[in-house]
Amino acid sequence: MTTRIATPASIEAAPAAAQPLLQGVKAKLGSAPNLFRVIANSPAALEGYLNLSEALGKGSLDPRTRERIALAVAEFNGCAYCLAAHSFIGRNMAGLTDAEIVANRHGGSTDAKAAAAVAFAVKVVEARGHASDADISAVKLAGYTEADIVEIVLHVALNTLTNYVNEVAQTEVDFPVVEARSAA
Repeated sequence: MTTRIATPASIEAAPAAAQPLLQGVKAKLGSAPNLFRVIANSPAALEGYLNLSEALGKGSLDPRTRERIALAVAEFNGCAYCLAAHSFIGRNMAGLTDAEIVANRHGGSTDAKAAAAVAFAVKVVEARGHASDADISAVKLAGYTEADIVEIVLHVALNTLTNYVNEVAQTEVDFPVVEARSAA
C-alpha cells in the first residue's frame, strides 16, 4: 500500500519546526514512529497532539487503562496502524496480556473496573459523543469520577485523531502487524 501523505524519511527530513518535537518522541520511545513523522508535516498539529497526549498522561487514568481504551477505539475505527502500535505498547510497555488485548479489542476487559471504562469509551465512539444517562451511570457505578469520565472522553478523541490521520494517510505500519476485525 502506498501512503497518501508523505512520511518524512527521518527526523532531519521533517519540517524544521517539527524536528525538536520528533527528537523528544525519539527520546521517549527510542524512535520516531511513522505516525509522528506523518503528523510532523504540520508542526502545529504535532505540537498539539503531543501536548494533549502528555497532559492526559498526567491524568488519573493509569497507563494500562489508557492502552485498553486505545485498543478498543482503534478496533472500532478499523485502524490497523493503531491496533499494531497499541498492541505492541500494551503488551511491552503497559504489561497487558494477550487475553486482555483481545478483550479490549472486543470492547471489554478481564478487569471489572477497566471493563466499564472500555465499554464507556466504545459507547462514546459508537454514539459519536451522545452517551446516554445509563452509560454515564454505569461508568460511575464502576468507580470512575467525573474527572475520569472527562479523561476517558479525551482519550477517545485523542485516539480517534490518530486513527483518522493514519487512515487518511494510509500510514505504513512500523510495528508488528495486527489486523482489524472490521471498521464499524
